[in-house]
Amino acid sequence: MDHLQELFSDIKRGARTEKNPSCFEHLTTEELESHLQISRYNDFVLSDAIRPAYNRLVVPTEGYRHDSYEDPETGQAIPVLMISASKEKVFELFQDLLEPLGTTVDLVLEASHSNDSTEQGGLYREHIDMPVLKSILWGFEEQLVNDGCCGVAVLNPSSQMEVQFDEHKLLMVYAHDPAPFEEILAQYGIKCNEEIKFLTEAEHVHSSTEDFAKSFEQIKMEFALDGEYC
Repeated sequence: MDHLQELFSDIKRGARTEKNPSCFEHLTTEELESHLQISRYNDFVLSDAIRPAYNRLVVPTEGYRHDSYEDPETGQAIPVLMISASKEKVFELFQDLLEPLGTTVDLVLEASHSNDSTEQGGLYREHIDMPVLKSILWGFEEQLVNDGCCGVAVLNPSSQMEVQFDEHKLLMVYAHDPAPFEEILAQYGIKCNEEIKFLTEAEHVHSSTEDFAKSFEQIKMEFALDGEYC
């Protein structure tokens, strides 16, 4: 948990304006440290990657809801499942949600460890065998779960399906037929709640470390991703 304080001077905050100042601005050191130490909200446990606003306008909870995404190229609406899962199950759930994508997939790695303008978008790798992909991802489970400046997306362009595990540690599934993914969610006891709110919908803070930034370079090497961000 130390890294939550270690990088607080560099954390990224949610939307904030002069009319909507950050609720973190006037906290004492003691209040801030106490807030950052809280990871459990009832039965839900947050990873070290993110914390809600001090005023807790959105309380972390488990569940999923339906949404949609309009493809800017085709104008076609694609159903989306937005999912919040507790820390102890989120990575295994992510791995299981990859199964409906097929045996060969593409990968996008995203990171925002620095303010370098070249570190934008994602690093793309095509045609990875699913067992190889999952094995490498398991090797970086700690970082992918606890690094608030790192995210991954796995997709099958031919079937227009994609699973994202973003830097907020939310899961998003894009698929014309979400039923196979909802069956997996049911196996994990994650219920549909169309009224659920996610931490991204209110002010929040991300956390990372220099060690995670260095480790991300190792992830890139494992996937042979040494090109420019797209």
